[in-house]
Amino acid sequence: MVRVVIGGTFDPLHDGHKALLVKACELSRGGELVVGLTSDEMVKSKAHKVSDYRSRYDQVMQFIREQGIDPVIIKLDDPYGPTIHDDFDYLIASPETQPTAQDINRIRREKGMRPIRIVPVDYVLAEDGLPISATRISRGEIDEHGRIMKKCL
Repeated sequence: MVRVVIGGTFDPLHDGHKALLVKACELSRGGELVVGLTSDEMVKSKAHKVSDYRSRYDQVMQFIREQGIDPVIIKLDDPYGPTIHDDFDYLIASPETQPTAQDINRIRREKGMRPIRIVPVDYVLAEDGLPISATRISRGEIDEHGRIMKKCL
């Protein structure tokens, strides 16, 4: 049985997050999808306001279930979660999370564990050609779909 893992804050749940989650769903069909969702404690250092864990959990669960997958969502209190203890076949990573994915495999090698295959998913770009990000959305530059927000004069 294939095991896929992905981690993140996923708030607000934008098209970039959805691309990552869709890839995770595709790879996990017939297997297991484990989603590590950052705890409220972990998100305190974010530059923008983040919804509470329960709200983020509900949004991610609903989106993944709409893809026909029933995931296991676990709370992350550190950047690695179960990836440095449990075996997985695939680890989904954005360009932003790629360094953490590499760290995970380094730690796994040091522990004598086999590496997890990292599946990169490129940024989803906004209308202006820049990546969609929670920070840009929180600043009011773009919406969750990457549409440029109209500035009032």
